[in-house]
Amino acid sequence: MSVQLALRGDIVRRAVRVSAVVGTLLVAINHGDAVLAGSLDAERLVRILLTYLVPYGVSTYSSVQALK
Repeated sequence: MSVQLALRGDIVRRAVRVSAVVGTLLVAINHGDAVLAGSLDAERLVRILLTYLVPYGVSTYSSVQALK
């Protein structure tokens, strides 16, 4: 039941929007110097990916809990 809710189109769209905004702000704060300097290695790219995944997960979780 919870997985079905998490995969609903409206919840996914909302989580993607939240992740894009919050993730971009966090990347700018935490990794902006490396991005501007062009010094992105594999480890930093993984951390940037996680920076986007965390707000996606939080948004999805809170939406599912609100609907339950």
